[in-house]
Amino acid sequence: MSKTLPYWKQDVHYDNAKFRQRSFLKVISQTLVTSNMKRDCAKCSMGKFLVLLLFCGLGYLMLTHTSTTHSVSGGQEKDSNRLKDGDELITDGTSRLRRFWRKPPRLPPRLSPDEIGNVNKSVHVPGKLNTGSKWIDRQHSVKKAFSHAWSGYKNHAMGFDELMPLSQRGMDGLGGLGATVVDALDTAMIMGLDEVVSEAGSWVETHLPERINQKGQVNLFETTIRILGGLLSAYHLSGGEQGGNQTHKGPKPIIYLENARSLADRLLTAFTSSPTAIPFSDVILRDQSAQPAPGGLSSTSEVSTLQLEFNYLSFLTGDSKYSLESMKVLEHMKTLPKVKGLVPIYISPHSGEFSGDTIRLGSRGDSYYEYLIKVWLQNRASNWTYLYEMYDEAMKGVKHLLVQKSIPNGLLFVGELPYGPKGSFSPKMDHLVCFLPGTLALGATKGITKEEAMKRNLLTFEDLENLKLAEDLVKTCFEMYSVTSTGLAPEIAYFNIEGNSEGGLDGGNKSSEYVNDISIKHADRHNLLRPETVESLFVLYRITEDPKYREWGWEIFEAFEKYTKVDSGGYSSLDDVTVIPPHKRDKMETFFLGETLKYLYLLFGDSNLIPLDEFVFNTEAHPFPIQRTTKRE
Repeated sequence: MSKTLPYWKQDVHYDNAKFRQRSFLKVISQTLVTSNMKRDCAKCSMGKFLVLLLFCGLGYLMLTHTSTTHSVSGGQEKDSNRLKDGDELITDGTSRLRRFWRKPPRLPPRLSPDEIGNVNKSVHVPGKLNTGSKWIDRQHSVKKAFSHAWSGYKNHAMGFDELMPLSQRGMDGLGGLGATVVDALDTAMIMGLDEVVSEAGSWVETHLPERINQKGQVNLFETTIRILGGLLSAYHLSGGEQGGNQTHKGPKPIIYLENARSLADRLLTAFTSSPTAIPFSDVILRDQSAQPAPGGLSSTSEVSTLQLEFNYLSFLTGDSKYSLESMKVLEHMKTLPKVKGLVPIYISPHSGEFSGDTIRLGSRGDSYYEYLIKVWLQNRASNWTYLYEMYDEAMKGVKHLLVQKSIPNGLLFVGELPYGPKGSFSPKMDHLVCFLPGTLALGATKGITKEEAMKRNLLTFEDLENLKLAEDLVKTCFEMYSVTSTGLAPEIAYFNIEGNSEGGLDGGNKSSEYVNDISIKHADRHNLLRPETVESLFVLYRITEDPKYREWGWEIFEAFEKYTKVDSGGYSSLDDVTVIPPHKRDKMETFFLGETLKYLYLLFGDSNLIPLDEFVFNTEAHPFPIQRTTKRE
């Protein structure tokens, strides 16, 4: 098959031959030959005279119109030299005729879209030189926010799980393992805050071993993603995999790994105590025992969001028991019946079967879908292709059953099936669902940029479709912020659709284009400083390189600064994002330091910092390196 010619060459040589360039002499001679002019003019003496006059004039023009053709650069050089030598320009009659009878300018060739794109890349965009410093400044603002949050925690709640910034005290809501310390540790490392790393690392070394041995009941899921995940990430970022070549202040990297292993050994009892492959939800640390949640059921997302952490621990220690136990869950879930790849939000550790009909990508369902693609990406050397197949089937199910458009302006959103596929559709979307755009983009390009994936011909039609859906959904997530008076999103939003519209419950920002598309019920108007939207903005920016995602992230950060910051230190959740001023809730979630500020910092930073084709983030934003081999060398 011949190579396609540029548009302008196609025009000249094929489609539009009548526009081929011909010399003036050729035009005149062809006209004389092909017409009856010659025969008619020869019949009279006046005609003969006119013909003779025509040829004489033509000959004179040909003699005076000859000119030397040279390159642009050569001509510029010669003209410049003439002026430098002080030569006078000769303006005789011949030159006047040349100027009068000069050739018309040639139009530039028409370029194909691909050629236009290549030309545009080389064009300087005014103001682009200053964009780097702008984002460096904004990244520094996020770093200052983290320091402010940490100072409040350190001064009023050090060693507690969470800070109550208004009361200026701490509280233990996650088992008493100092969750904020461990969750924030790798964020401080990424930001280069050595003083915070030293403070947090010293606390881990001094206090965490005792707490792991003596504390009581903890949730398997929360402890795995926050504490185990944070310790493993800190081990890697502090240089643990480089043979102990420490790259940050604080304890030796092995301290983080030893604590991670000690904790994981106790958490394993949730798997080994269960009669099926599905683990119990709670572990008693001091007894090394486990028990199911009240009611006996486990959340689907919780039991399927442990594998990144346990797989990485097996890789680091060379002990396969952690990976084997956690992967049994996904291997078992592969065999269970699904609805176009979608699964109910509860599962029984006693029967190993799903329970109920509710299907959603919000609470209790979300990270099941996230870890299907991330565990596969983390362990591609293991060839767990069934995980990618499960993810692919699930995303088709999402598009077929859960994605709809709002009215009147057509925002794409992901709803729920509270009574299963045979029941009615609910236009309810948790803020938690905003993890999905980032996951879709990651699944499409596998962490490299869209441009690079296109260049290497790696994207299928379905990948491109998923990437487009990701961009549409992240816009919806951003508009959930923009429609409110504070510019911060509610915990849950409802989208107006045909036959189901909530009146009088808008977000308060009447200037928003989408204020009539989104309704917010009174019970759902709180904001917990959640990270899901900025996570997806970070991933979409890295993959598409579209600067609008940075701008949207900055707007969200400014709203956090304006309405959630507490002067004495820390940031607070809000009761109602639709009113100004919003009432503060007196709680700073650990994920504000562990996720929200980390993703904002990375969004405004260089793409070489924690690159997505070399790291995979767990659901608490702790980055683990992608394993190129099945065993650590």
